[in-house]
Amino acid sequence: MAAGAPSSLNGSAIEGPDDAEARAALEAGERLFARPWDFVRGVPSLDFLPPAELSEIAFAGRSNVGKSSVINALVNQHGLARTSNTPGRTQELNFFATEGVPLFLVDMPGYGFAKAPKDRVDAWTSLVKDYLKGRTTLRRVMLLIDARHGIKAVDREILGLLDEAAVTYQIVLTKVDKISLAARGHVLQSVAEAIRRRAAAYPEILATSSAKGDGVAELRAAIAKASLLEL
Repeated sequence: MAAGAPSSLNGSAIEGPDDAEARAALEAGERLFARPWDFVRGVPSLDFLPPAELSEIAFAGRSNVGKSSVINALVNQHGLARTSNTPGRTQELNFFATEGVPLFLVDMPGYGFAKAPKDRVDAWTSLVKDYLKGRTTLRRVMLLIDARHGIKAVDREILGLLDEAAVTYQIVLTKVDKISLAARGHVLQSVAEAIRRRAAAYPEILATSSAKGDGVAELRAAIAKASLLEL
């Protein structure tokens, strides 16, 4: 659960203390991700971005945080987002969409580690920064943090970038099945304290496990609400 926030299913938290509102959000998230999602395009530079017409929810995180696995669990489609045993394989902004919904999901390149030449790493690091600073349709960044390690120095750099760009972001803990309940509570408190004074940080923290399904329904609900979709 989030420190100072109401608890909900699977130890995660979603916005609002009202049970009816929480149920409505969960149902909206379920409807949104009951649809089939498809890969639309990979964006190696800003010139290839789709027109800024649809809302966008982006996923960011360290290269080994399990981002692709979370996206696949979210859409309930194995293999939609490419997973790899080699961290850093996503080197473009990958856009996904579903028919009839004005929303893109955006899988961003992982940061902090990649087995790629430095000039290529620098190029897609620059791409990410430019995208975050200039995309008016970006509703929220879901910033994935490995629950086993908490917020590290490289994550704080991204927090600073998001704060500077005034892009709302929400912390999503991954791999919570790999730590004890006591450790989960500790990392939730630690992360809550780390973002408490950051203006762009959304206060609710989601705890997820793509392997066990923990927190996936709450993540879907958060995305539906952040996207301001009528479903």
